[in-house]
Amino acid sequence: MAPPSSLRAFLARHRRAAIAVPTALTVLIAGPWAATAALSLPSPLSLTRLSNTPPSQQGTLFPARTVSASTKPAPLPEAPVPLPVTVPWKDGRKDTRQFLTDTHANAFLVLRDGRLLHEWYRDGVDAQTRHGSWSTAKSVISLMVGQSIAAGHLSEDDLLVDLLPELRKGGAYDQITVRHLLDMTSGIDVSEDYSGIPRTGTPRMYLTTDLPNFVKDNRALRFTPGSKAEYRSVDTQLLGQILHRVEGKSVAALLQERIWQPMGAENDATWNLDREGGTEKSFCCLNATARDFAKIGQLVLDNGRAGDRQIVPQAWIDRLSTPAVTMADGWSYSAQWWHPSGATGDFSAVGVYGQYIYVNPAEKTVIVKLSDHGTEQDEQETIDAMRDISRNLRR
Repeated sequence: MAPPSSLRAFLARHRRAAIAVPTALTVLIAGPWAATAALSLPSPLSLTRLSNTPPSQQGTLFPARTVSASTKPAPLPEAPVPLPVTVPWKDGRKDTRQFLTDTHANAFLVLRDGRLLHEWYRDGVDAQTRHGSWSTAKSVISLMVGQSIAAGHLSEDDLLVDLLPELRKGGAYDQITVRHLLDMTSGIDVSEDYSGIPRTGTPRMYLTTDLPNFVKDNRALRFTPGSKAEYRSVDTQLLGQILHRVEGKSVAALLQERIWQPMGAENDATWNLDREGGTEKSFCCLNATARDFAKIGQLVLDNGRAGDRQIVPQAWIDRLSTPAVTMADGWSYSAQWWHPSGATGDFSAVGVYGQYIYVNPAEKTVIVKLSDHGTEQDEQETIDAMRDISRNLRR
């Protein structure tokens, strides 16, 4: 894939990543077409296209379901103010425009009190451009899980295998609960390490054309469910499949009905599938405009309300905004949302290559940053910069 530009950059270990497709794809591409079909992978031609497409636009290469814009779009009211001249960076400060350039930002939006204070796009990108979400999609799945729980269709204590009985295995796997999946404590052994050919782990899950069989074939455990926290994209994929099962609708249809429509989304979005008519890649692949991602952040900031309607239960916003577990890197996590180091009530959806929906309740601020940056590169520094902007943006 066009992103990282070198194999060494790609081989970095990911934790908040959705998936990266490595230079090692060339090994697969060089093999016979029959081999990719047998592995339930896209054709060599599709893999070639993928390797030459920036991360933000890879969603255009996969089958997808459309999430239609709201019939009552609610444009963000604008009250333009300039960004602070500099932001903290590493051991000093950096010019804010240079920060956006150096981190390969495509879009950068700042909302305060529900008003669009600043909107910036690089050349060739505008307010109508859809961007891949990568793992920020996980945080959207969380909102729909919270809705399903409030409706009584689901409980955090429900066992995975009671909801998806075809996955019943016996032993510790059968003790995995919805809560374990939400907080990344399931222990399912689907690696987030991308240092090899993508025939295993999350890279294979990204490429597979058969997600239901993938999760069935990957039921080994690294540790006892609930005993520790370890980031695993497969947990979110299972949450998406649970939503489909208990609600009887596709993930894309649920998003359109329960969030996109009532929050007044201005544009169509898409959610990528494993194959035509297949299963959503719930762990990564929502493609939407920066403004509509900002509306997601504003929905969370407003305690689940859009206008005079409670879309996501207040109790669920309380759940995701309160740290539940701590990952090995020191960042906290709760119901598919990150609480980075130094958090004072702020939290964020985070995706590989520099995707953020940052929410700062104390400052009543939402910041969206969509990028084609390195894998997991400069994440803490970027959060620190957004915190600084939230505190110092002209009021």
